[in-house]
Amino acid sequence: MGILSNIFHKIFPSSHPAAQSGGQADPGSQQRAPQPTQQPAQQPAPQSAQQPQAAPAAAPATMQQVDVEAVLNNMERQSGQQLNWRTSIVDLLKLLGLDSSLQSRKELAAELHYTGDTNDSASMNIWLHRQVMNKLAANGGKVPADLKD
Repeated sequence: MGILSNIFHKIFPSSHPAAQSGGQADPGSQQRAPQPTQQPAQQPAPQSAQQPQAAPAAAPATMQQVDVEAVLNNMERQSGQQLNWRTSIVDLLKLLGLDSSLQSRKELAAELHYTGDTNDSASMNIWLHRQVMNKLAANGGKVPADLKD
């Protein structure tokens, strides 16, 4: 299980597809995107039944969205610590109870295919935070617009 998977497991409920997929952010988002188009394709004959089913199929996807900001703010309140999770990957990892060491962040950078210099930890950290927020959003997380691309 990778670091991104650990992040997903801490933020998303165990019943959420992102937590169940083991944090496979790219495959998970690719799997969920085709499913709505596959479902109608699997049911081409009963077109009258297909239209009523399309609306309920969209509703569960919306319901599965997790308010990442609310989850993290609640975790911060419960921790009694003041952590700047909104801009710091180190504080985000600390809040989640995960290893925030430079080595761990380098592993996360490798997992997310960071192409920059991992010895430039400031640039890497900024990139990591943005990518984690993007991955959370791509996998059903409601992330504030200012925290993602």
